Amino acid sequence: MADLILSSLEIEALTGYKQPAMQLTALKAQGFHRARRNAAGQVVLERAHYDAVCTGREQTAPPPALRPVKPPRLRTVT
Repeated sequence: MADLILSSLEIEALTGYKQPAMQLTALKAQGFHRARRNAAGQVVLERAHYDAVCTGREQTAPPPALRPVKPPRLRTVT
């Protein structure tokens, strides 16, 4: 059974960077929008997401969930 996440060596080979911040930037630029950093600061990329992006099953990031904006209640100054 394959690992659920890519190893740090695989992420380094994929991005060409050792620094996690640069790895994350490179992954996002390549379309891996689910890449993130864990509590230890390491980059985490799920293998299923990697496979989906590489095979073209997942082309774009999902739209953000936005809430409607309510106008502020302003009082008149007297």
